[in-house]
Amino acid sequence: MATTLDVKQAAAPADTVPYAARIDHVSKSFGRPGAQQLVLDDISIDVAPGEFVTLLGASGCGKSTLLNLVAGLDKPSAGAIDVPGGRPALMFQEHALFPWLTAGKNIELALKMRGMAKPERRGEAERLLQLVRLGGAYGKRVHELSGGMRQRVALARALAQDSKLLLMDEPFAALDAITRDVLHEELTRIWSETSVSVLFVTHNVREAVRLAERVVLLSSRPGRIAREWKVGIPQPRRIEDSAVADLSVEITEQLRGEIRRHGQH
Repeated sequence: MATTLDVKQAAAPADTVPYAARIDHVSKSFGRPGAQQLVLDDISIDVAPGEFVTLLGASGCGKSTLLNLVAGLDKPSAGAIDVPGGRPALMFQEHALFPWLTAGKNIELALKMRGMAKPERRGEAERLLQLVRLGGAYGKRVHELSGGMRQRVALARALAQDSKLLLMDEPFAALDAITRDVLHEELTRIWSETSVSVLFVTHNVREAVRLAERVVLLSSRPGRIAREWKVGIPQPRRIEDSAVADLSVEITEQLRGEIRRHGQH
């Protein structure tokens, strides 16, 4: 296995390469020398421009670790990661909004960090709130927003970074089923209206099939690519659609097999 590593987040203009992100033979270990635990082992994934990919696997398989590596929050132990469009935007399960700021000011903070001039920020923040269907919420404080509304603001803030790649780490896991279904629809709509590529982590099989063009299943400890599925079901999809259910059953059986295999080791 390679011992060199490389993480690039602005290697080339995005329109000169056929991918929004390239994960090339990436491995990651934690712990001190001589007592290291291998968490990810030889992962290779290309995310095409404008593609929606879900990373699926049991808890502890390294999905979030891989997302953090792509985000540049940590470095791989081996392999290379290339994000040619620049630093990706990252959205977590927790909204991570600043409670002392309004919804609009939370978004404006991301615009400020992006380098947008102050006179332009208010209009752009309001445009992004409209995009996530929260028009009129600019002046609302975090405590005035429901869980689903907070995640919409978090999504608008991520989009404010104007990144070509959006990384999402189980952003809807803490929401009730109805709110989650609504946000699935909104995310699919926003993705279809923009050129953003999405790498979405989940342990929910139906959610993975509901959203993605491609589902990548990771094995458990260490995480390796067990299998991939191209999802040929036309959008818009519903989580209860028969085609979504049928593919979810197939993927669930594969996931159970990986969990059983891990339990026997």
